[in-house]
Amino acid sequence: MLLVDIGKRKFRNECCKIPQFVKDETANNLLTDLNKYSHAYLLACLMDRQIKAERAWMIPHHVSKEIGSFEIEILKNVSQKEMTKIFSNNKLHRFNDTMSKVFYEGIKDIVHKYAGDASAIWKNKPSSSSVVYKFLEFKGSGIKISTMAANILARQFKIPFSDYYSIDISPDVHIIRVMKRMGLVPQKANNDMIIYKARELNPEFPGIIDSSCWEIGRTWCRPNCPDCNACIVNKECAKNIGRQV
Repeated sequence: MLLVDIGKRKFRNECCKIPQFVKDETANNLLTDLNKYSHAYLLACLMDRQIKAERAWMIPHHVSKEIGSFEIEILKNVSQKEMTKIFSNNKLHRFNDTMSKVFYEGIKDIVHKYAGDASAIWKNKPSSSSVVYKFLEFKGSGIKISTMAANILARQFKIPFSDYYSIDISPDVHIIRVMKRMGLVPQKANNDMIIYKARELNPEFPGIIDSSCWEIGRTWCRPNCPDCNACIVNKECAKNIGRQV
């Protein structure tokens, strides 16, 4: 299966690259410094809901500028009221009241459950199910965010897990569109069907096709006027373009 082959190749080739979440270098450095600011990565993942990914991943940087630091010892002293004001004044999210509370509660959980070190979640080669479960414990996190967070740690940061079975694909509009147009699932497929199809395609690491599907959806398999001829899965795609997703 070409989609799986592309995913595996990307997994091998990304070993020496620094993940690029946002264009702003300072903001990206904050997100990718898992030694000093592992909480920035975790909190950014929690923010990635119902807004564009780039906007969500910039939130830790914006908060850092407002309070002058992103040290966990400083963050833990910011009140919920202050955090909500930072979100609202800077329009950081589509749902500033709700997500500022998620951000605030996330900080508290990192401090109380992990002694201020979020990387404790993925240290010492844990099972993929353990990592996903621990992300699920955070307020505002669901299975989509939790599997995405574990997937990025595995694929882009090369954090070693004892297995990858529980890292599912995280269906977003691009991934859903690509899998439907390729004919891997029917047009009426729900998210569960998409997740289980990915498990069927690559049981040992279902989420390995996540990044490939997302890239295909953003680059070639656009909602309107898809560039099928240039697409990297053109030869294996059923091109079910009829109903736009």
